[in-house]
Amino acid sequence: MSNLSQLPPDLQEKINRFQQLQSTMQQLVAQKQRLELELSESDRALKTLEDVPEETKVYKSAGAILVEKSKEDVVKELTERKEFLDMRAKVLAKQESNTQERLTKIQESLQKDLGRVR
Repeated sequence: MSNLSQLPPDLQEKINRFQQLQSTMQQLVAQKQRLELELSESDRALKTLEDVPEETKVYKSAGAILVEKSKEDVVKELTERKEFLDMRAKVLAKQESNTQERLTKIQESLQKDLGRVR
């Protein structure tokens, strides 16, 4: 029974849900990786700014240009961004966990159902 259309409709639907969840999981993992990269960059920038004297000129990227800002403003912006990213990372981790749990349940159910169909 390699052809999906030969399976009962409820089983076809379950397989479709499983595939959708797999796709969702891949998207979540990709988002998490991008977020972790941005968090790492923010941490590195904040660490670098720790050793910079207050009176030193600091530049912040704004699209294709650099804009001069006070060290204090840049540190504040980076810290706020990092806090937002940390919060977002927690939300993504929860979504990933819930999606993995749902994937596992559907996979177990599919294995049982497919065992009966054969």
